[in-house]
Amino acid sequence: MKKKFCSGLPALLFLIVLSFACRKSNIPDSVNPPPPNGGDSTHSNPTGTDGKVPYPVIRITGCPNGPDYGDTLIYPQPANGQDYIVSPVNNPGAGKYYSWPEGMVIDSISGAINVTRSETGVKFDIGFVKNGTTDTCLTRVTLAGASYMDSVYVLANNETKAYPYFNAKPLQTTAPNGSHFDITKAAYGQKISVNNGTGIIDLKNTLSAFGALPVNGQTVETTMYYTLNDGSNNALQQITVQLMYYYQKSQISSGLLNSILLKRLNILNEDLILKSGKVRPPLIIITRFN
Repeated sequence: MKKKFCSGLPALLFLIVLSFACRKSNIPDSVNPPPPNGGDSTHSNPTGTDGKVPYPVIRITGCPNGPDYGDTLIYPQPANGQDYIVSPVNNPGAGKYYSWPEGMVIDSISGAINVTRSETGVKFDIGFVKNGTTDTCLTRVTLAGASYMDSVYVLANNETKAYPYFNAKPLQTTAPNGSHFDITKAAYGQKISVNNGTGIIDLKNTLSAFGALPVNGQTVETTMYYTLNDGSNNALQQITVQLMYYYQKSQISSGLLNSILLKRLNILNEDLILKSGKVRPPLIIITRFN
């Protein structure tokens, strides 16, 4: 219909419309963030310009052809040098699998999750589009493990400890007895003070990681290996954490603060940290004053 209409327009008007259409198609996805839960599209979304499939607008769950992984909480397991793989326990039929946010390694044809190579301590949505349909059915699973909340800490306010949380539950901040953090001492070697039994980061004692004269926006990144004495049977896991320094909280840009606030609100609501993009590494900003 559009072609028919345009063909009858004067050449000048056609060029104006064409110019506008081109500009609109080049608007980056970041300008139009995905709608909050409750918005919808029952159709699988086309692959975006970056090659990634956008999160469905409508969150459809409980579909008869949805994949079932046996539990909504999947623990990593020791695999004796092999990757630990978890596949659907049912047979939803032939189709394509997707996952959101970034960080899950999943086979797009079989739906098998490579837990060993995925980010653990994160909640994911797995989408399945059965062949011959356009509906995207979502299954939510959590890969068990430790994480840290994206946060700003003000040392002058006695905010000196960054607590881990477990299995994507923000109130579950106590590590199981017999757990071990920073096993390889990589964080310790970077002057990042991590309690070996609890995973709590002592932020005041971590300031030296930024050097004698730190500058605003300076970052230190560490990869911490750990084991949890829980359903993971002490499987070796890892998490990369980014620490950033600012002299005052007021010197942090509003964009960065808003990004941190969004992630925190989603975590506290036990939702996905983000609907798209990378959720790791978590960002811990240490400031001396407000």
